[in-house]
Amino acid sequence: MEKENQKALLLDSILLGIVGALGAQLFLFLLKLVNKYALNMLAGYKAPGLPNMGGTLVQTMGQHSGLIIIGVIVLGGLISGFIIYTWAPEAEGHGTDTAVRAYHRTGGFIRSRVTPLKIIASAITIGTGGSAGREGPTALFSSGIGSIYASIKKSSNRERRLLVLIGMAAGLSAIFRAPIGTAIFAVEVLYNDMDFEADALVYTLLGSIVAYIVNGFFVGWLPLFSVPGNLIATHASTLFYLVLLGAFSGVIGVILPNVFYGIRDLFHKIPIKPHFKPAIGALLVGLLALFFPQVLGGGYGWIQKSINGEILLWALPLIFIAKMFAFAFTVSSGGSGGVFAPSLFLGATLGSFVALLFGQPPAIFAVIGMAAVFGSSARVPLATLIMVTEMTGGYNLLGPAVLAVITAFLIQVYLVKALKPKYKSLYEAQVSSKSFSPVHQIDELRTILSFYKQQLSLTSVPIEAHDLLNLLESSIPIDISDNRQLFFGSLNNNYQLEERKEGKLTLFIYKKSRVLAIFREGNWLFPDSELTLQKGDELLLVGTQEIIEKIRNDFTAISMIFSSLREQHQKMIKLIEKK
Repeated sequence: MEKENQKALLLDSILLGIVGALGAQLFLFLLKLVNKYALNMLAGYKAPGLPNMGGTLVQTMGQHSGLIIIGVIVLGGLISGFIIYTWAPEAEGHGTDTAVRAYHRTGGFIRSRVTPLKIIASAITIGTGGSAGREGPTALFSSGIGSIYASIKKSSNRERRLLVLIGMAAGLSAIFRAPIGTAIFAVEVLYNDMDFEADALVYTLLGSIVAYIVNGFFVGWLPLFSVPGNLIATHASTLFYLVLLGAFSGVIGVILPNVFYGIRDLFHKIPIKPHFKPAIGALLVGLLALFFPQVLGGGYGWIQKSINGEILLWALPLIFIAKMFAFAFTVSSGGSGGVFAPSLFLGATLGSFVALLFGQPPAIFAVIGMAAVFGSSARVPLATLIMVTEMTGGYNLLGPAVLAVITAFLIQVYLVKALKPKYKSLYEAQVSSKSFSPVHQIDELRTILSFYKQQLSLTSVPIEAHDLLNLLESSIPIDISDNRQLFFGSLNNNYQLEERKEGKLTLFIYKKSRVLAIFREGNWLFPDSELTLQKGDELLLVGTQEIIEKIRNDFTAISMIFSSLREQHQKMIKLIEKK
């Protein structure tokens, strides 16, 4: 990247940091406003709040609050569903997935209308009692700001992607008061196999620090949660139970995404307009809240009570299960909210339960449980470690937390590989690594085609990005010169490449078409005489239209590697077209 562009991006990071902090404050203002009039005044219910945010850990509930809450939360679901599915269906659910998918598939482009509608719908969903968090709405909102800014600047696709990540980091930093962790989160959440957008980290870090500083002038710089200052975990028995907590968290890390998306899939099958589905989810949450009011809202006050060890041992498993389903009912039905706070809630209650069960300090186990559950279920262990440490100020626990979080992550990865569940992360739009990100592979394809430009008499390299995307995902051939086409597909059989001499060149042939490159296990390979094609290899071929038409039956019509994001995007497009 040129030095001038680097300097401009540094200035952009500062600007997006300021805007991200102001946007986060706007979202919190709307959220508090809805909560005050909907739950506090109308239903007579006030959840425990965080002392570091000016709240108290006391729950207030009127005589008829339970029944009124059901009406309030269902109304919130109706309004939120109407807003989302009428004007911006891609803003449904937890939001972070939309930003991640946009990064991988559209070069970071997010429709401008999504940005304001997401925070309004999320404030209504969470403010009326929906069991969701602030992370998803903030991530999508602040990423949208980055996308809008990129459009104003007429930035390149690469710069737009960076600005989207900077915006995400800035907004999350202001919400969670965790500048370093959120900067890492923005570059780690894109992938589920410990890959990062390392070249973006310096910019996300600057943006998140600026957002943290600006936000501090509004709310102060104390961590969100309060923990005792002398927390330390060095005793062998404590470390053993922390490893046990990590093991439990790893199991939850497999169960949670499949409960979340399994309920989402069930809601998709309900034969009614999507506008009304968030209200159904809200009704189920309201019914759960009659017995477990702890499930309402983000639950930050209840997390603090878990840290303090103030929830009874026998109640913790029941609250844990109720929260897991309440959060799935809220967000999986199409309601607008995040998955981070509910995951922290589950981790805190699980940690507190293990601590009380084995006579350990609840604060240590609740804090580390928060990191272990979210780090494993969302496949973001490093970012979560830092974020939870910053959110609690429990820096003495960083070493023991690494022990539990890595245990949880490794067990989750192992169980996913062994059990092969349908969903392996809370973020469906994650891809394994850069090698499986369409936006990175478009760049790789352009490099490959540039290498062959003279041989193939290509007149337009780079080819349009949307053509390359269709080639990658759907095996739609691209017309080039002399009645020839480029084709990319997944081979259905093994095959020994044929060789043919043309002057000094050695060409490698698959049934009269020329093989340009092979994509295998995340790597592009150039053909050679010792290479045997294997079933599942993705081949980049060039041939006449007649030849390509004849051999297409040898290939899977839709790429097994690159089609998942396409399927998610098509579902969203259908919703937009039906609005």
